[in-house]
Amino acid sequence: MKSAITVSLVPQAKGGPFVFWDGLADAFAQAAALGFDAVEIFPASASAIPVDEIRALCERYRLAVAAIGTGGGWVVNKWHLCHPDAAIRTQARDFIRSIIEIAAQFHAPAIIGSMQGRVEPEVSRDQAMDWLRCALTDLAASTTTLLFEPLNRYETNLFNRVADAAAFLDESGIPNVKLLADLFHMNIEESSIPDAFRVAAKRIGHVHFADSNRRAIGFGHTDVAPIMQALHDIGYDGYLSAEILPLPDSHAAAAQTAKAFAHYVRGH
Repeated sequence: MKSAITVSLVPQAKGGPFVFWDGLADAFAQAAALGFDAVEIFPASASAIPVDEIRALCERYRLAVAAIGTGGGWVVNKWHLCHPDAAIRTQARDFIRSIIEIAAQFHAPAIIGSMQGRVEPEVSRDQAMDWLRCALTDLAASTTTLLFEPLNRYETNLFNRVADAAAFLDESGIPNVKLLADLFHMNIEESSIPDAFRVAAKRIGHVHFADSNRRAIGFGHTDVAPIMQALHDIGYDGYLSAEILPLPDSHAAAAQTAKAFAHYVRGH
């Protein structure tokens, strides 16, 4: 398994669960100093992603891009894939596709989390599922891997549990969409996080490494050892990426994550 740490480039998301907030250069420098393998980036839009700067930082610090989020489309514009307005659904899809195209330049997946949206009061669940299925099928056709993230019940009413999201993808016949399993959301929704990983093993493509309180692993009450055993058992070799609150501050959150990764993955 590989380690990653998050950086937000979206001022409107200030206070959200991202470790670094002071630009890419700062994030890459701190990530490298703490021994991380990659950085996960949360941009406001594709046009706001400084591709040349990221390439230079990757080369300078020998880091990879773990993934690029699409949630800026929701935070900034309130677009999502299940919106009742067809024009907004199209804007949401185009926004995500533009992020996919940038992510591909770094051999990284794009993440669909908040941009999935929810079943709005004036829309039936079946209709929302059809819109989501159509959007994921379309978007997945332009990339080798797209990440879909089940969120907790307070953020979406689409899919809250990993197994349900995996079943939807399987039934929809979308092979190159993997699941982003976030330990914070799973702590709320799953009866057993290790069992959830085992059930959806073939679909797990990325893990958000967060404790029960969305702080760094070790700053909450999540029982991490059986989760790591489950990931080992299913042969997961992707990223453990810290999408967490920068508490007590960014550096401390990153340092604690690096310490937890070393303990649970490298055994020291």
